Amino acid sequence: MRKANMWKSLTCAWDETLVSVIAYARMTTPAQADRLEPVVIGARVKALREVAGLSLRDLAERSGVSAPMLSQVERGETSPTLTVAARIAAGLDLRLSQLLRLDEDGAVTIVRAARRTRGGNKRRGHSFEVLTSSQPGQRAEISRHTLAPGGATGAADDPPMHEPGSRESALVERGSVVLVCDGQRYELKDGDCVTFDSDLPHHFENPTDGEAAFLAVLSAGLRRS
Repeated sequence: MRKANMWKSLTCAWDETLVSVIAYARMTTPAQADRLEPVVIGARVKALREVAGLSLRDLAERSGVSAPMLSQVERGETSPTLTVAARIAAGLDLRLSQLLRLDEDGAVTIVRAARRTRGGNKRRGHSFEVLTSSQPGQRAEISRHTLAPGGATGAADDPPMHEPGSRESALVERGSVVLVCDGQRYELKDGDCVTFDSDLPHHFENPTDGEAAFLAVLSAGLRRS
């Protein structure tokens, strides 16, 4: 009876793996196939987990996949079945297609001007547009900000907006602005560029009577120790 149960378990595991291999093959194009190599999937899972600030144990609790299994996946020692991959994706708050990058066309991503994400706060005289793609796993974001005379991106009592370890660089394209970072004020003029720890409370102000604009590059996990 014990041998029969063991054989049944091995057969079920083999069947699930075979089904997953067939399903992966049907889901992908030749250009996408390289992204499903175990080493590639593992590196992506690790990068996404670290960007999210999760330990292996954290992701194990969120996904229901054991920490040892996650470790094997991240090291590229095993290719996760579709069931396991879907659980990992859910633990990272992603769709399976996002985790496996099946909804990306290739290594090059273009965001057309008309499709940029836009936002801001009219009351504060602030508008912005995100120039880069919002696909998961991105470790940098470029945005353009415009400040009306007297405008500001936020206030001194606003909580930090970015994840721990984030760094930001800002280039003044037009006019003059003031960066208020962790209670200190830094005056910036046209052409000046500043880099700072963006996980600290910060905002930009335009104290002049003319419009100001600047580019901001936000990078994840690059703060100096």
